[in-house]
Amino acid sequence: MPEATEKQVVVRSDPDRIARAVARRLLSRIAKRVVEGKLAHISLTGGSMGGRVLAAVAENPRCHEVDWSLVHFWWSDERFVPRGSEDRNDADAFTALLDRIPVPAENVHTMAASDDGLSIEDAAVAYEAELARFADPTVGAWPSFDVCFLGVGPDAHIASLFPDRGEIQVTDRAALAVRDAPKPPPERITVTRPVINSAKRVWLVLVGPDKASVLALALAGASYQSVPAAGAKGRKRTVFFVDEAAAAKVPVELIDSDY
Repeated sequence: MPEATEKQVVVRSDPDRIARAVARRLLSRIAKRVVEGKLAHISLTGGSMGGRVLAAVAENPRCHEVDWSLVHFWWSDERFVPRGSEDRNDADAFTALLDRIPVPAENVHTMAASDDGLSIEDAAVAYEAELARFADPTVGAWPSFDVCFLGVGPDAHIASLFPDRGEIQVTDRAALAVRDAPKPPPERITVTRPVINSAKRVWLVLVGPDKASVLALALAGASYQSVPAAGAKGRKRTVFFVDEAAAAKVPVELIDSDY
């Protein structure tokens, strides 16, 4: 077994099996927190796998055993489009899970939308303030996420931190406005690397052959400036959950068959 601070790779045959595996681990992690009366802070991601994982959570029988009043949901990034738009990351999350569980509305911390009356910069500042309400002073002016989910783009971006842009270098902010993003829609809000890397566990989910090269670069220790996924690291664990297609270039000795 690798050390907890090392990057681990967990492989399943296809995206559905990956989604179910991640869902089981997420429910187990949340259950361990809430059974002791502790809050669990979970940072969600968008993309097709983000929604697929949450749907698998809702469909798992253990979902109904969780005290969801002790769970808080956050997002690592959001598209700055009107609320209710299918382009928003939170749209899939509500459909897949949040509308199907008894989580209090005040525990769901969405980012502002473009029709909420705030500029994109003010929206980023507002999310910083919301994060600060639940700050863990041992890590910063934000919560210490028990799990931070991240999707990874074919260009290796995480959240809305894109390669070779200034946002990936920012360390004195918790959230940023992103303009002229290289992937549509062009206006977004993102948390920064310090927020992501203060999470206890960072779980990255990659599927498909177009992610094989990205995964290889991330595991090889490429510069996070050009390969943002290489710079994501949890304080306790960093796990890449991948299907066989994405794992095509991963040396067998790096695959964790026990996790």
